[in-house]
Amino acid sequence: DLKKRGLLDDTLVVWGGEFGRTIYCQGTLTRENYGRDHHPRCFTIWMAGGGIKGGQVIGETDEIGWNVVKDPIHVNDFHATALNLFGLDHLKLTYRYKGRDFRLTDVAGKVVDRLIA
Repeated sequence: DLKKRGLLDDTLVVWGGEFGRTIYCQGTLTRENYGRDHHPRCFTIWMAGGGIKGGQVIGETDEIGWNVVKDPIHVNDFHATALNLFGLDHLKLTYRYKGRDFRLTDVAGKVVDRLIA
């Protein structure tokens, strides 16, 4: 157990997936396929340790879980925050492709300060 051994403060634990699931299906609705479609707009990521401020929920969806209605966090913001927790400045992580500089977190990525302890 990371907490018992004193390692949780130095270890970022992330649990999540690249998409959520809808509460409906496309096509004919059957008992087996209800709520199984991929949903990229709303999904859950659970984080602990490694400098995370615990005990909070950030973000809120509408009543059917279709759209984010409060405090959205883009994947680029998640990446910027994780890199920050690793001690890396995401603004400096760039690569050149066909004469143009690209940033791993894109131009809109920003650290989510509310997540950091």
